[in-house]
Amino acid sequence: MFHATTILGVKKGDRVAVAGDGQVTFGDSTIIKHGARKVRRLYNDQVITGFAGSAADSLTLCEKFEGKLESYQGNLMRAAVELAKDWRTDRVLRKLEALLIAANSDGLLMISGTGEVIEPDDGIAAVGSGGPYALAAARALMRNTDLPPGKIAGDALKIASEICVYTNDHIIVEEL
Repeated sequence: MFHATTILGVKKGDRVAVAGDGQVTFGDSTIIKHGARKVRRLYNDQVITGFAGSAADSLTLCEKFEGKLESYQGNLMRAAVELAKDWRTDRVLRKLEALLIAANSDGLLMISGTGEVIEPDDGIAAVGSGGPYALAAARALMRNTDLPPGKIAGDALKIASEICVYTNDHIIVEEL
């Protein structure tokens, strides 16, 4: 598990949102930044990614993923599988410590360095230290409200920020 961030993706129908908090923690006890941007739009604003883990490693993976999206004309699943293959087999990439959530109107995926590309059954994916809290809150909101994905993601992350010391309430939400 990675400390110092929470990323949450919510997919409902053909709409999807990814939200992330802005906290950057150095070590286990020092907050060094409140407003980091860990959610980005890629591939002509057709794909949203969010990352948790080491900042440099996460940015490297986002760049690699963007290259895969370009190579496969925005095909989210194919780009994710190819990134996971490279991530797992490349000696340098294999050492990167990060997790990605990637989404477009067709899908929502969690991508890890151990080769996993996971599409959640319920349209909700969360990574980072506050991930379990955000996941639980998003599931409750999804089951009991008619809120759109962006509102669910933002509200669930706000709830996680009230519980997890590695998650703050400087929340960025991107929605397609």
